[in-house]
Amino acid sequence: MALKAEGQVFEISKAVFFEAAHFMGGKPEGHPYRSVHGHSFRLEATVAGIVKPGEQWVEDFSHLTATLEATAAKLDHKLLNEIEGLDVPTLERICLWAAADLGKTLPGLARVAVARPSLNERCELVLKRV
Repeated sequence: MALKAEGQVFEISKAVFFEAAHFMGGKPEGHPYRSVHGHSFRLEATVAGIVKPGEQWVEDFSHLTATLEATAAKLDHKLLNEIEGLDVPTLERICLWAAADLGKTLPGLARVAVARPSLNERCELVLKRV
């Protein structure tokens, strides 16, 4: 039995990396998170939908890549605490911030994940199901 793409829901994902510093100012004196420190972050976005008629894909990977790179560039080599909405830059808050930024140009955005690979930490925000 041959499967057809028409009407099927697909998810495509792309990831990029950025470097940034942050601190958790609300922690008690002497707490290691209170000091400014940096991480390598992995930002991943998933777009869900049906194959667009005449295009044979859910989203052009070059558009997804460019959008992700533009969002990551706003965070790359920055002190995250200084970015509006990231005064407390937890992975959860970074996910929310990135989803708001990515959602402006990715209407099929279904999931955003932010990870600190060196620490094996990851946060995923599921936005919608198609």
